[in-house]
Amino acid sequence: MTQPTHIEDDVVVSIQYTLRLDDGELIDEATADDPLIFLQGYGDIIPGLEEALYGMKVGESKEVIVQPEDGYGEYDEDAYELLPHDLFKGVPLEVGLGIELRDKDSEEAYEVFVAEINKEGVLVDFNHPLAGEALTFNVTVVALREPTEEELDHGHVHFEGDEDDEDYDDEDEDDEE
Repeated sequence: MTQPTHIEDDVVVSIQYTLRLDDGELIDEATADDPLIFLQGYGDIIPGLEEALYGMKVGESKEVIVQPEDGYGEYDEDAYELLPHDLFKGVPLEVGLGIELRDKDSEEAYEVFVAEINKEGVLVDFNHPLAGEALTFNVTVVALREPTEEELDHGHVHFEGDEDDEDYDDEDEDDEE
């Protein structure tokens, strides 16, 4: 295998970054010692960031501003639903908690966030917490490598210590950062 020289599809990418909102608030970061590692071109990170990384080389840095439509989407004020308490039996609920709900008819999974808990039920928000936000990433490419055949087949990076990958659900990794 040859070592990749720049970011392109089917390359395992390691980046360090800071993520800030327009007001400068630090939301997230990954360091060179604990980078974000993903398979380029598979939607493992938000589309606007993934697109901006194409062509970058190890050691290269840039600022990337991702608009909502290329990040976590526009904020939808109607994306709330009041659900009965009994749907959450055994779950220690608190405002802001992210929960995966499954539609029993289609088995589609949705990540929702607890917006309010009251006597009528649990108000959940289907918006991602960063929906509607412009995101400013300061990114440095830490490393590039060729993926294994198994990583290509599965569409994501495997990490040392990953036991059995059969239970991996690609939907769980969508739009991680």
